[in-house]
Amino acid sequence: MTALAAEGHDVSRTEQEPGRFGLLYAEVQQFYAHQMQLFDSFDAEAWAGTFTPDAVFDVPTLPRPVRGREELAANVRRNEEARDRTGEQLRHWLGMVDVQPQADGTLRTRAYALVYLTPRGGEARVHRVCVMEDSLARCRGQWRVVHRLVTRDDLA
Repeated sequence: MTALAAEGHDVSRTEQEPGRFGLLYAEVQQFYAHQMQLFDSFDAEAWAGTFTPDAVFDVPTLPRPVRGREELAANVRRNEEARDRTGEQLRHWLGMVDVQPQADGTLRTRAYALVYLTPRGGEARVHRVCVMEDSLARCRGQWRVVHRLVTRDDLA
């Protein structure tokens, strides 16, 4: 039994069959659409639940990588507090999603992430341009992020 299987991850190779890739790709797109909307609406616990319990979230806007669902949810709550103070709304848009099935049943994904900032009463503008690289695993039939690395174009 692999380590992923021991943790409850489904390691089926169905995703790797050529005729099934389109369905897999649509499933991953839906996962990200749902996850980003949870994040932007500050649904902290639900968003954290889209990660594995021991997930790592490494983003350059934080002093260190966030580890585990409790820290992930706390980060979302801090974002909501910042929005309440500043009145600036952030929205995340993902595109150009590349999905690479792995031999162990996990997925490696790479996507461009645009972060839009809209000040209260103002016009939206692109705030950040990022690349998001994830490792995804199926856990009890649902995709979950195991590791996320976000890089920013302005810091490259």
